[in-house]
Amino acid sequence: MLIGVSYFLKFAFENNWIGPAGRVAIGLIAGIAVVLWSERFRSRGYRIFSYSLKAVGIGVLYLSFWASFQVYHLMPSGFVFVCMLVVTAATCELAISQDAEILAVFAITGGFSTPVLLSTGVNREIALFSYIVLLDLGILALVIFKPWRRLLILGFLGTLLLYVSWYTEFYDRSQIQPTMFFATLFFGIFAAAPLLMLRQESGPGTMPLILAFVNAGTYFLQAYAMIMEISYTEMAWFSLALAAVYLAINRLRPQSADTAAENNLRLMHLALAVGLVTVAIPIRLETHWITIGWFVEAAALLWIGERIKSDLLNVFALTALVLGVGRLLFFDNFESATLIFNTRMAVYAVAVAVLGFVAYRASKRDEDQARTIAAVAVVAMNALALRALSLEVADYYSQQMTSARPVLGNWRIENWAQMRSVEIARDFTYSALWMGYGAMLMVVGFWRASAFVRWQALLLIAATIAKVFVYDTSQLDRIYRILSFVVLGVLLLTISFAYQRDWLKLPSPKTPNSSSGAA
Repeated sequence: MLIGVSYFLKFAFENNWIGPAGRVAIGLIAGIAVVLWSERFRSRGYRIFSYSLKAVGIGVLYLSFWASFQVYHLMPSGFVFVCMLVVTAATCELAISQDAEILAVFAITGGFSTPVLLSTGVNREIALFSYIVLLDLGILALVIFKPWRRLLILGFLGTLLLYVSWYTEFYDRSQIQPTMFFATLFFGIFAAAPLLMLRQESGPGTMPLILAFVNAGTYFLQAYAMIMEISYTEMAWFSLALAAVYLAINRLRPQSADTAAENNLRLMHLALAVGLVTVAIPIRLETHWITIGWFVEAAALLWIGERIKSDLLNVFALTALVLGVGRLLFFDNFESATLIFNTRMAVYAVAVAVLGFVAYRASKRDEDQARTIAAVAVVAMNALALRALSLEVADYYSQQMTSARPVLGNWRIENWAQMRSVEIARDFTYSALWMGYGAMLMVVGFWRASAFVRWQALLLIAATIAKVFVYDTSQLDRIYRILSFVVLGVLLLTISFAYQRDWLKLPSPKTPNSSSGAA
């Protein structure tokens, strides 16, 4: 019937049977009539059918007011705006009085549609965003009195769509202050919304988490797009300030009906704070300072996590640690003319110290997972230390090779001989370094009575043995070859004697502890 009547009206309009004012009047009268007619069905128990009719009537009212302004220019925009607000407020009143969440959805949808329907293509940022703030505050107040948590999601989506639409069309750098002010207001409203959701009696606990995460990400991206045009430093401080805000929110107690949901939201706020700190480091710092920042953050998070007994912070600490190690190995490039006392060794020293701290803290916990983390940290610590020393050896002999090259490119036999001598000394130094580091690990393993450390020493020495027999035998000069085998032989004999001397009183195969696999 509705479709048939609409075709009739269209036919009448096209033939000018009814003028513009009459068309608008028909729409308004029809919309009000349908809403009133729907009450007849609600009073008889047909609630769903009644709400369907109200949706049609409310829609007709919005479209009628829109046509009066945009199509026929019968009314000024301010007057039409007030009329649409009256329709929105009346729909909210019906929703509250009839306890109908669907009517509140109609009202909110109409409220966010009003600026779109009345848009003239002119930038009116203050008026638009002030209206949206009032609308969002109204939704927040509505949810306080009614357990309609989904309205907050609808309000967030409506706000985001209108904000993005305005931003893509009108924003420029000169408007950063009012835009950031309103973006902050929107963020504050929807940062409070998850806490308000938890006070409701019903509903899944995932909705507040999703809203908290999306709200934080949206606000950060808005700020990033605007502030990064001005200053990296200010953006880093903004990220840290936002992290502090979430730490403050984390201390609030919403008196939730669901304790588990409240704890999950607190963990989400904590995760957001840590994530913002992690992001602030590469924004403000450069090159190797980013790596150092992540290592320091990992140590701080681990210490705080141990103090407050938070496994989540421990996970974040390990994440920051992995980021630091990954950047150190695959992204950081170091150029230094000074050996040992240079930036690269300083960064590697920080990495080794943090990994040692992780191994120490994890070894204090009587859990299989903690012991695994401790073992991985010890292996990574030794691998990074050995890599740092090997890179220093490579740099030293690289400088020697540079000095051995002729200045003008006139290569002579003595130049080639000198280059070959430097390469042989470098290869021997690698073997000596690995032997020495393996011996150091073996001493530490005996001293700490740690089979795990001794096994690392044995594996490194085994790799050195392979290098000596496979590479050094064919590549090194006679004197270096003799030294490689003699030093390696002395090391192996010393290790063998240490085990047979049984300084550690290691368990024999017949004892019950023999299954521990002590090396």
